[in-house]
Amino acid sequence: MIDLQKLELYILKCAVIQAEVEKFDQDDIPPLGAWRSDSASVYDEYLAQFSRDSRSRASKMASHYELFYLVENEIRRIIQETLEDSHGLSWWDVCVDQSIKDEVDKNRKRELELALSVRSEREIDYTTFGQLGDIIRKNWANFAGIMSNQPALSRVLHQLNVLRGTIAHCGFLAEDEVDRLHLTIKDWFRVMAGPR
Repeated sequence: MIDLQKLELYILKCAVIQAEVEKFDQDDIPPLGAWRSDSASVYDEYLAQFSRDSRSRASKMASHYELFYLVENEIRRIIQETLEDSHGLSWWDVCVDQSIKDEVDKNRKRELELALSVRSEREIDYTTFGQLGDIIRKNWANFAGIMSNQPALSRVLHQLNVLRGTIAHCGFLAEDEVDRLHLTIKDWFRVMAGPR
């Protein structure tokens, strides 16, 4: 026979546990749009309509995007400053293959035709991640003094490019890939430690 008092106690305990689990799950999710500026609060009503799982995954991926944004733009800065120091303001004309220049011109023209805001005045900001590696390899003599070696650079840039695909195209990095991203970022800084 069922003891109603024990059953009632069991149901109450389950409800308390469920409430605590839901609270714990909510604690793992930063507030809606925590990564956004105050001016973006206009999106709050829309963000609330997405599932908790999607918001949680987006929040986790935001830090990976931020890290990759920093690395990719640092690579662009290093390329521009290094080649500008060696070749002057015309470094783009002197140091970059015509196929990359053509692709950049095509990307800039497409954005202008769509009446988008100008992304940048710098050509290098219109290059793909893979093209950044091509520019460095083509001008290795200028980078050999600041980067460890070309095979290490190529390996790290290749690994970053593979990881970038998931990050830039709104995928989700598995824990192993998060570890791989962190190790590859460490590898990047080893490459930037210079020749040994």
